[in-house]
Amino acid sequence: MTVSNLDAFLDKLQEEIFDEAKQALGERGFDRWRNPKYNGRMENPDGWGRVTGECGDTMEIYLKFKDNRVADASYFTDGCASSMVSGSFAAELTLGKTPEELTDITADQILEAIGRLPDDDLHCTTLAARTIQAALDNYMGTMVKKG
Repeated sequence: MTVSNLDAFLDKLQEEIFDEAKQALGERGFDRWRNPKYNGRMENPDGWGRVTGECGDTMEIYLKFKDNRVADASYFTDGCASSMVSGSFAAELTLGKTPEELTDITADQILEAIGRLPDDDLHCTTLAARTIQAALDNYMGTMVKKG
């Protein structure tokens, strides 16, 4: 196989992978997968949580508060594209929220923000919602100790 044939093959393969990902994740999910936001571990968060889902994916959510609202958030996951996209949208949904408002964030809201996920990956939104609650629990526990 010549280099130009290999390049053409790889371009076609990449296009097929992207088409499949767009079908699975929808437009917003695909865009976020290609251009992740809020990704990475945060230094000195006010609250953070780590949850491992039944699928084996582990997600972490980090929250920084200012004036009783989430001023900054990030996530980290060792999971699949659906976990990554769910963590990204979950972190985004926390921004500007009070601790009380964070308790209202559900897997359904995360899925609505994404648009769609494959049925087999819907649990990723539940994992993200549970991880937000773990981060909130950690923050509230810290606040009680400071109290």
